[in-house]
Amino acid sequence: MAEPILSVRDLHTEFAAQEGTVRAVDGVSFDVFEGRTLGVVGESGCGKSVTARSILGIVERPGKVTGGQILLRQAKGGAPVDLLKFNENQMRSVRGPEIALVFQEPMASFSQYYTIGNQIMEGITLHMGLDKKDARARAIELLDMVGVPQPSRRVDEYPFQLSGGLRQRVMIAMALSCDPRVLIADEPTTALDVTTQAQILDLLRDLQEKRGLAIILITHDMGVIAEMAHDVAVMYLGRAVETGPVADIFAKPDHPYTRALLRSIPTVMAKPRTRLPTISGSIPHPFNRPKGCAYHPRCSEIIGDLCETSEPPAIDTEHRQVRCFLHGGRP
Repeated sequence: MAEPILSVRDLHTEFAAQEGTVRAVDGVSFDVFEGRTLGVVGESGCGKSVTARSILGIVERPGKVTGGQILLRQAKGGAPVDLLKFNENQMRSVRGPEIALVFQEPMASFSQYYTIGNQIMEGITLHMGLDKKDARARAIELLDMVGVPQPSRRVDEYPFQLSGGLRQRVMIAMALSCDPRVLIADEPTTALDVTTQAQILDLLRDLQEKRGLAIILITHDMGVIAEMAHDVAVMYLGRAVETGPVADIFAKPDHPYTRALLRSIPTVMAKPRTRLPTISGSIPHPFNRPKGCAYHPRCSEIIGDLCETSEPPAIDTEHRQVRCFLHGGRP
């Protein structure tokens, strides 16, 4: 396989609070490849969105990236650069032209006082050096590309005048305005109805095929991962507990948490009115992080005192990596 366009290595992001320190991202590692989609999946509170914000250097205070590497392969060749060593001015040249983010809730990201055209044009004029006339033409072209009807009219409308599905399409157009090489989509279909969800996912897939985009797709929906992703990173309490190709992990998951997530998906073969299996308990409070393996209080395959007292290392198995003592690494 070719060299990854983006590599995250042992990333740590912490939030300082009066009660203590929250390790929102606690040693996450994964690779993203050109023309492929990495699905990042897990329950709410697992650190998925904080990981995305850490990559772009937009973690809100009092959050701070405290360790690791974020290696971006340069478009013109040469050794990868570590984004964690960039200052704010350097990161501004990365956000948009190199890596773009589609937020979960467009209404929280758009300004309600400016038209969608003006908000798309802002990034185009800043990063691509186009004048106002050419930037407007580019904005209309982008709206048409993402399937917004009557783009020459919609370009002068305000976000509140659009439906949820159209706002999400405009958000994608804005993210693509500077022709990025990596697109991070953070729960892009959560607030949409099923039909619109399918349309947005089809749009992302089509754009990837046409432009060779590398996509990081953040979701809690294993069905979306199965449909969209080539590779998957399963996160739990700030860590990637299992990473590898989607086909391999769905066929034979190695981590008990991955198995539990897959069991909770309804299937067409299930008997009607059958209660779906659930994962016992809930994600621990950040200030009450369990000792040993973070998943052990909810795990049905716990290995006695070992899981309760020791943190499993990352074990390389066939085509994947897993953090679980069931697959070795015992002290």
